[in-house]
Amino acid sequence: MDKHPEEGYFKETYKASEVVTLENGNQRSASTGIYFLLTSDNFSAFHKIKSDEMWHHYQGSAISIYIIHPNGELELLKIGNNIDKGEQLQGMVPAGCWFGSRVEEPNTYSLVGCTVSPGFEFEDFEMAKRDELILKFPQHKEIIMSLTR
Repeated sequence: MDKHPEEGYFKETYKASEVVTLENGNQRSASTGIYFLLTSDNFSAFHKIKSDEMWHHYQGSAISIYIIHPNGELELLKIGNNIDKGEQLQGMVPAGCWFGSRVEEPNTYSLVGCTVSPGFEFEDFEMAKRDELILKFPQHKEIIMSLTR
């Protein structure tokens, strides 16, 4: 697995051969998929992409995904296999939302899959700048501070 810019590790496992043309004229694979591994001693920093991203839990502890929608609403997805504790086997982060994640249980890891459609390209990836995100969403300063570098 390769180190991901937001932290954690990833490995692309799928890239559709079908290509779609976006409104701006850019072309993307119709869909991509990765494995994403995150440990409890780290976090995935707030970032956003231009496509929907579906998360799937495979192994390990649950992962908490903090999503800040453009209207300022904060949403928490718990992706894991303990349905009785409110965890979901899969969940979706809408295109254009800021999101970061972490494994809450100490000394554990989470192995998830992420499916992006239209397909992921790094040019569609934007890492959050802490001060700018706090200015835009001051009501979420605490979580922004904990999930940015």
